Amino acid sequence: MKYTTLPNTDIKISKICLGSMTWGNQNSETEGHAQLDYALEQGVNFIDTAELYPTPATAETQGKTSEIIGTWLNKTGNRDKIVLASKIAGTGDYTAHIRKTGFSPEAIQDAVNSELKRLQTDYIDLFQLHWPERQTNFFGVRDYNHNPNDAWQDNFNEILNTLDVLIKSGKIRHIGMSNEKAWGAMRYLEESKINNLPRMATIQNAYSLLNRVFEGDMAEVSIRENLGLLAYSPMAFGVLSGKYVKKIDTENSRLNLYPRFARYSSEQSTKATKCYLKIAEDNNMSLAQLSLAFVNQRPFLTSNIIGASNLEQLKENINSINITLCEDILEQINAVHAAIPNPAP
Repeated sequence: MKYTTLPNTDIKISKICLGSMTWGNQNSETEGHAQLDYALEQGVNFIDTAELYPTPATAETQGKTSEIIGTWLNKTGNRDKIVLASKIAGTGDYTAHIRKTGFSPEAIQDAVNSELKRLQTDYIDLFQLHWPERQTNFFGVRDYNHNPNDAWQDNFNEILNTLDVLIKSGKIRHIGMSNEKAWGAMRYLEESKINNLPRMATIQNAYSLLNRVFEGDMAEVSIRENLGLLAYSPMAFGVLSGKYVKKIDTENSRLNLYPRFARYSSEQSTKATKCYLKIAEDNNMSLAQLSLAFVNQRPFLTSNIIGASNLEQLKENINSINITLCEDILEQINAVHAAIPNPAP
């Protein structure tokens, strides 16, 4: 395994992070525990969850993923061997079954306290805001179109002050954000600097061969401000395994179980995926290996969040850390990107 550090801290984390959003829905507790055991054996010490999980989000399953991690921690006593990340859900219809109060002080405190109980731990190493409260272009929306009727009011300072209280209480150690944009990221960083408040360490955004939008303004923010990317969906919901374009998917494949997750299944995405598959096969590797190795090598990456529905997938995904793509392969990848840029924003 290769390791980095959580930015602006001395906490060592694996460059592969184990994602968990299928546990409690697509995967059972037993399967979740098996993935945790295997990942830890391979040197993965960074685990990511969220109060929203598993996905698709429902009131009936909400919090099950963290409960599965909690029973594993209780059973194994491995809390001191892992770095644990979680998130508070944002606002909107998708999360109305959790709460409708956004990132109010009470909401943040409730989210942390509830997660601590589910996770059966006294502290969370990295606590993240799952997505912005304001209306902006995230979750597959390509461009920002301002809505003058957006009711959001600036609450960056209030949020950071609430998180500061939780850090001082010992319930969380560090903070991050997810699905944030360059403006929001810089507002948090400047608010922290000006008012001596806790600083965002990471940003968890989508990043893959099919979605390199992060390489715009966010890449510069990430590198110059030491704001580490935690890349999610590096396999594009399994599309970059190649199983869908090769027609070897099964009825239990994620996109067949949940057709609503069509973000990476457009005509242009499929066209790009076929091009990347050819590059992988011409270089004697799987598309999954190519896709994950590419993300692993990005200069702004802190950790690559992988997920798997079975141990065979997990083994292949973790093993990507041992693959280094040469300049020729990177040039081929960039040629496809130039021809079909960001087909799945």
